[in-house]
Amino acid sequence: MLQTEFLDNSLETWLMVFAIAIGSIVVARIVYWVMQRTIKVYAANTKTNLDSIVVDMMEEPLSFAVVLIGLWFAFDLLSMADWALNLIDNAFYFAVAFNIAWFITRLFDALIEHYLVPKVKASETDLDDILLPILRKLIKISVWVMATIVAVDNAGYDVTTMVAGVGIGGLVFALAAKDAVSNIFGGVIIFSDKPFNINERIVLNGHEGYVREIGLRSIKIETLEGRTVTIPNSKVTDSSVLNISKEPGRKIKFKLGLTYDTTPENIDMAKNIVKEILQENENIYKPVVAFDSFGDFSLNILVIYWVEKGAAIIETTDAVNMEVLKRYNEAGLNFAFPTQSIILEK
Repeated sequence: MLQTEFLDNSLETWLMVFAIAIGSIVVARIVYWVMQRTIKVYAANTKTNLDSIVVDMMEEPLSFAVVLIGLWFAFDLLSMADWALNLIDNAFYFAVAFNIAWFITRLFDALIEHYLVPKVKASETDLDDILLPILRKLIKISVWVMATIVAVDNAGYDVTTMVAGVGIGGLVFALAAKDAVSNIFGGVIIFSDKPFNINERIVLNGHEGYVREIGLRSIKIETLEGRTVTIPNSKVTDSSVLNISKEPGRKIKFKLGLTYDTTPENIDMAKNIVKEILQENENIYKPVVAFDSFGDFSLNILVIYWVEKGAAIIETTDAVNMEVLKRYNEAGLNFAFPTQSIILEK
């Protein structure tokens, strides 16, 4: 009965194949248990965490490798057609390559998570927080691509043609995604140069508002009208950015025009009134008041002052202007307005 043939192999051979396959699974479970109960415990008692990470990441790939070895010996007992042998060999090549890539990516991820991520979170800059996930994905994708190429090469296929095809496809993809790539590099430049931060008020491409989000592709600005504007990072790096939040103080400049019948004494009084008003306001520094020019229809007093950073700019200018108007009216100083004198010849 054991010599009865089924698919060109005796029943005895099929039973041995199943026995080896089941035995490899059992051995894999034993290896996993030994690593869990002995090697992992020993590694946990050492001074470094590196061995614990390596053992922890090795458990599943090593158990899977034991199963693959058992299946390899099991299938080697069978007599099969050449096409079936080639199919099984290729499947094993892919399985071994992917198992190695699985172990490498697991170990890489664990090392990054244990050693690099805490340092990135502790840093003050946001650049590494953005770049680290991208680099992790790129490295993992590179490992899987290399594993696929090695598996295909071991299977007897022409890797050169495939790599050339991948290169052409990559070129086409790069041309199609050049805008996305430029936006990503623009995001990197924004995070490295830091022309502005979240919640800072800026003026960019004619839009004034507060930066609410900085991403790898674009930034979002909430305008003073409450609308949200999305600007690609490539446009940000090519434009001039006015960061209002980083100004040391707001400069206010205006002129007071008095009528031409104002006496020099009243000009001095007008200047002193403005100086007193500016000096009395605690939010104002570096005041400048001067008789500036003779205008077409007014004697001009130039007023320059700076409002402290963080102070209410609108409220400060409103208080200064109201006080100037009030005291000038009390002093009898007259503001000029556009006038023309017409002389008629006889």
